[in-house]
Amino acid sequence: MHSSLVEKDTVDLIINFAPTGMIPTRDMTPYVPLTVGEIVEDVHEAVDLGITMVHLHARDEQTGDPTYRAEVYGEVIAGIRRFAPDLVISVSLSGRTFSQFDQRAQPLLLEGGEKPDMGSLTLSSVNFNREASVNTPEMIQALAGEMQRRGVLPELEVFDAGMINYAKYLERKGLLEPPHYFNLLLGNVACAQADLLHAGVMVRDLPSGCLWSMAGIGDSQLMMNSIAVAYGGGVRVGLEDTIWYDQARTRLARNADLLKRIHGIAECNERRVMRPKELRQLLNLSAGSGQYGRVYSTRD
Repeated sequence: MHSSLVEKDTVDLIINFAPTGMIPTRDMTPYVPLTVGEIVEDVHEAVDLGITMVHLHARDEQTGDPTYRAEVYGEVIAGIRRFAPDLVISVSLSGRTFSQFDQRAQPLLLEGGEKPDMGSLTLSSVNFNREASVNTPEMIQALAGEMQRRGVLPELEVFDAGMINYAKYLERKGLLEPPHYFNLLLGNVACAQADLLHAGVMVRDLPSGCLWSMAGIGDSQLMMNSIAVAYGGGVRVGLEDTIWYDQARTRLARNADLLKRIHGIAECNERRVMRPKELRQLLNLSAGSGQYGRVYSTRD
């Protein structure tokens, strides 16, 4: 077995909850949380059901459009930490809407009780159905360096096997330091497809000792989540990746519906959901309850 793979009974199931994303609107589904209060409430319900971490996108309170503003992220994070002080929190640094470094890096300015533990880092440019997420080598390296300076762990997002190779390149350059956490996102029209061959190649190529979760975009969310649970990985799940509960698209999903289904699949596979404290230890993150971000750098 490749050294990046873990035996199913050695690591519990990471549930990475992605409640909002950048695409779903109120016209598409009444269930997507958009305001600070709605996002916080959906995360509260998710914590009660059982999750390990949350992948946050912030929205403008007036328009519902994606925002990079640190103060909005800070309000969401502060609201979550009032009831879940140890939940691992990652903020989006996406290039899908915002192109300037100062915009994308703004959530990393948060400190104290609002400091994120992790920040997303997409490891190449990506073409979606109607738009691109542009991530130049210079931008990726600048964001990685900023997270390193501020003690925030990158949440490594990969849509294709080549992005995993780029993560190894950044580690050789000293811009990424283990332990690593990867999100493998399959099913996008221009990237790795949601099938066993693509999934297996990506998992095989992961660096030794890393942790990983798998997500399926759109109709492939359930299949990719199921494969990951059965194979010993974690899952990313939520309305960010699909607004539908069924592949026939007859029923709009609530975040709670998608999470309850994952818990059922986990129970059938005898996988216990990893607690946030366990993930903090595995990723060398601070203990929570007032201490957030990385514990130390191997360069210290």
